[in-house]
Amino acid sequence: QVQLVESGGGLVQAGGSLRLSCAASGRTFSRYSMGWFRQAPGKEREFVTAINWIGGSTYYTDSVKGRFTISRDNAKNTLYLQMNSLKPEDTAVYYCAAALSVGIVTTRGSYDYWGQGTQVTVSS
Repeated sequence: QVQLVESGGGLVQAGGSLRLSCAASGRTFSRYSMGWFRQAPGKEREFVTAINWIGGSTYYTDSVKGRFTISRDNAKNTLYLQMNSLKPEDTAVYYCAAALSVGIVTTRGSYDYWGQGTQVTVSS
């Protein structure tokens, strides 16, 4: 089992920045590839970004490329999402997820564990 707890969400004006964190406990964090997803009201949960088990490879959905950065610190069992130049359309609940894989995982159904989510609201 892996327990994931997100933090760092909040209310920010358009153009602002937030950094989300995802603290992992349980089995060895470094064995898992990690991802961030988000879900806006009335919409399905969508992939945002992912990072492989050692942090050497990352992948982003087109809408956040150049604005968001995913990273991980395996020594601290923590995943991060730096979000810059935020837009109102980034408003959503953001979830971190863990997949028992060494490579990048982009499909929702391939993730094994999920956090409870943290709300990000971007005002215009």
